[in-house]
Amino acid sequence: MSEGLLERLGFDPDQCVAVVHADDIGMCHAANLGAFEALSRGPATCGSVMVPCPWFEEAAAQARDDPQLDLGVHLTLNAEWEPYRWGPVAGPDAVPSLVDSRGAFFRTAAETVASAASREVEIELRAQIDRALDAGIDITHIDAHMGTVFAPGLVEIYAALAREYRVPAFLARPSAEQLGATGASGLLGRILRLVDELEAEGFPIFDGFDASSLGFAEGAGLEHNLARLRGLSPGLHYLICHPARGSEELQALTGDAHCRDFERAFYGGPDGAGALEQCGVATTGMRALRSLLRA
Repeated sequence: MSEGLLERLGFDPDQCVAVVHADDIGMCHAANLGAFEALSRGPATCGSVMVPCPWFEEAAAQARDDPQLDLGVHLTLNAEWEPYRWGPVAGPDAVPSLVDSRGAFFRTAAETVASAASREVEIELRAQIDRALDAGIDITHIDAHMGTVFAPGLVEIYAALAREYRVPAFLARPSAEQLGATGASGLLGRILRLVDELEAEGFPIFDGFDASSLGFAEGAGLEHNLARLRGLSPGLHYLICHPARGSEELQALTGDAHCRDFERAFYGGPDGAGALEQCGVATTGMRALRSLLRA
């Protein structure tokens, strides 16, 4: 439990608090429209930008126009859609172990982890952070697209970058059951040691996270997301959503366009705000956590 952390954020120690996080900003135009709508209307509190993606520059321009936006870098080592692809900010020649025969990132995390050279991962992730900063984004945190950087040998790079740039990194203290579900139960001790080290250095650590965004049938969005909120317990949680504006563009890219459009409306409107209140879930953003870290 993060009692001390919650109190420093201004909450009661036994309160349920969620960072309502909009992923995949910059992935496409529809993602930008949906994410910034949700962030402007709430209850979404913050989000992160995919720097290698084609619509990053539009997202960066929005961030420059509204410097109060709470935005981090969604560290990206995969391009999962077909045929919509993107590649490394550092360039494929600088990080050849991270790209396929077309010079794009691999589609799956497993392919990336099997091929990646650690030094090249560090080069690329630093390039993404630096490009976001150079574009005028006051980055409040880092997190990971598809969780790829949480693999053994890569998560240490992720932690080192959080230390170097002095920004919170999304990390939760995992249970053996959670790691077992991903086939990584043998890494429990290693990850817990890293989490404990970062927490001792003042980095915020989440009590839990809910990544069950998307994946629901049309018409089931309200039931699915109410179940997510009801499942949160006292402590600090990271609640992921993927808001995007429903459009022909979004439908051409992904089969879960209806999920993303629902999450845009729910986490960017009164239904989501009311559901959070009904479930007793307070909200905060990553900027507040960065302020604590840098205090």
